[in-house]
Amino acid sequence: MLHGSEGLGIERGRYGTPSPGLWSMCERAGRGRSLYHDSVHIDPRVLEILPYPAEVLKRKAEAIPEVTDLVRAVADRMLELMHEAEGIGLAAPQVGVPWRLFVTRHPDDREAEGGRVFINPAVEIIDPSAAEDTEGCLSLPGIEVTVRRPVAVRLTARTLDGADIDEARDDHFARVYQHECDHLDGVLIIDRMTTMDRLRNRRAIRELERA
Repeated sequence: MLHGSEGLGIERGRYGTPSPGLWSMCERAGRGRSLYHDSVHIDPRVLEILPYPAEVLKRKAEAIPEVTDLVRAVADRMLELMHEAEGIGLAAPQVGVPWRLFVTRHPDDREAEGGRVFINPAVEIIDPSAAEDTEGCLSLPGIEVTVRRPVAVRLTARTLDGADIDEARDDHFARVYQHECDHLDGVLIIDRMTTMDRLRNRRAIRELERA
């Protein structure tokens, strides 16, 4: 998330029988099993934002093959969590779900209820000129770093209704889209820190790692 609660509950519910948990899920993915298919028993009602250093935050997420009721429910819960945390965006790995999905507030009305959902997004740089700005992350509470990113990108994705998204932006949401797509590739803002930011945030990062 661009600017939690610890742990993720997996329980029996209307979305299926319990899974062994996300840590085992990620371990199996390393042995060739699909993260997407191992996560189909997630109960969206118990999803919470995971703090660093949760392992799923460093894993590359998998494409969503089809939009199901479960995908819609996960997206709804993510929007709810994003608003509760007063965030501007949230990626599925941040709630322990290893899917290529993220949500954002409405670019033209950030105070509006609901938001936008992006399925299997991809970012293309359309202006390599770069600018620096401060970014935070709900999975890294209390940490802000300066990140240099291209100023204009094109985002392609699908909506929950299956409609194509093809959107070019050169405003703050160009940065938001890049930040959220980083999450889907297992990249965090601390991976993009300058030496000064690393020194300034060293204690906060260690406290998260010890929690």
